[in-house]
Amino acid sequence: MGGDAPSSTETTVHPSAVVHPEARLGRGVVVGPGVVIDAGAVLGDGTLIGPHCVIKSGVTIGQDNHLSVGVVLGEEPQHRRFAGERSFVRIGNGNTFREYVTVNRGYGEGESTEIGDDNYLMSYVHIGHNCRITSGVTVTSGAKLAGHVLVNEQANLGGQVGVHQFVRIGRLVMVGGGSVGRQDVPPFVLAFGVPAHAYGLNSVGLTRAGMPPVHRTMLKRAFMLLYRSRLGVSTALARMEAELGTDPYVVEMIEFIRGSQERGIIRWTKERDEE
Repeated sequence: MGGDAPSSTETTVHPSAVVHPEARLGRGVVVGPGVVIDAGAVLGDGTLIGPHCVIKSGVTIGQDNHLSVGVVLGEEPQHRRFAGERSFVRIGNGNTFREYVTVNRGYGEGESTEIGDDNYLMSYVHIGHNCRITSGVTVTSGAKLAGHVLVNEQANLGGQVGVHQFVRIGRLVMVGGGSVGRQDVPPFVLAFGVPAHAYGLNSVGLTRAGMPPVHRTMLKRAFMLLYRSRLGVSTALARMEAELGTDPYVVEMIEFIRGSQERGIIRWTKERDEE
């Protein structure tokens, strides 16, 4: 390492950055030019803050996160009835926030917007108040999530996707670019359209995630019962449970659907058959 390079445990702050003395910066944090960090913000070890980022009060960031240019974390929720109550953004470890990502803090006293670990948020993504992004999620450029959206593990939202408030996105879901999510997307499903409809299983995603073929076969049968059998949802769930209920992934799908009280689940489209 050259003589002028900081060590991995040294915290460096560019002279043009404005860091409040009551902000807490961990070891090895690097703060770039033009950054503003407010009082009470907490940055974990090894986090890199790119040029012109803004980190507001109430934001806690874990270790080894990377913020690119112009990221804004913890701005007030975009809600007409917000009255200045104290709320938060809580971020885990190993996340990437590309250019101009915005994450609003929670709406309601003591409420929070939460982002877990190892997520990748591409340029111009917006995460609204009270959202929860779990882990291993990819949100592609220009996607926008309204308030109270839940995105489960390893889901992938395509470019310019819009998600309605209170919608739940299941684990290992793929939502195609330009889609509008108005209802919950069950786990392991491929969705696309305006509004988004179920096209089949996210077979490529399941394979890449290492799901064994026997479970993918069971999920295909579950999908057929749910979307292709012309049964009502409650009847389809009963059949899925009776015929496929020994498979843990089918059980996960059933439990997710039974929890879809706020928005209901997306419908099937006839434009493409399941492979």
